[in-house]
Amino acid sequence: MQKITACFPDAVGFLKELEANNNREWFNANKKRYEREVREPAREFIRQFRPVLESISAYFEADDAKSGGSLMRIYRDTRFREDKTPYKTNIGIQFRHLGGKDVHAPGFYLHIDSQQLFVGVGAWRPASEALKLIRERIDEKPEEWLAIVNGDKLKPFERGGESLKRAPKGYSVDHPLIDEFNRTSHIAIAEADVSLAADSKLGDWVASHYRAASDYAAFLCAALGVDF
Repeated sequence: MQKITACFPDAVGFLKELEANNNREWFNANKKRYEREVREPAREFIRQFRPVLESISAYFEADDAKSGGSLMRIYRDTRFREDKTPYKTNIGIQFRHLGGKDVHAPGFYLHIDSQQLFVGVGAWRPASEALKLIRERIDEKPEEWLAIVNGDKLKPFERGGESLKRAPKGYSVDHPLIDEFNRTSHIAIAEADVSLAADSKLGDWVASHYRAASDYAAFLCAALGVDF
């Protein structure tokens, strides 16, 4: 398998400047830099990562398209937000499941901003019906779930997301797995120093963490009735 050497030697510096100049005039004057230092390195990372992703699961997509692919848009949707700054100040790469093109499906994620770098694996704020299916599978297979989330492979990760303040309908507050049923996201997050963004070892680090969380992702896919 081809070694992953793609990384982001200049992206963090660009993102820091964008944070201080988050306006259209500055971005338009620096758009070529964005393309050179962020977009194209991201597309190359996605291309190089494709065979690695396929070795983890054939059902996730590494799409290097300039728009609409695995690289998330830098333009913010400000229509219903108080913060009207027009640009995201992070790189987001989302390797989506082929069965779902939105962020609610299980997926593999890479995030880089000026302060942090992390990977995320799982389902972030899934729709209520999807969350219901995940709860049901955890309830049906509690030993399998606990072996995964408490296992050695997931030790480098923190479980992220919010939780309900009250037990969901159909579950007792005294249930031994009530903390799991109360989760509104099932996402595992592992962080690294942001300096790794500029290191050719970035791809290997991402790959090793995606592999470590593959059983977690597979359980969620099974709960939602999609292949892994």
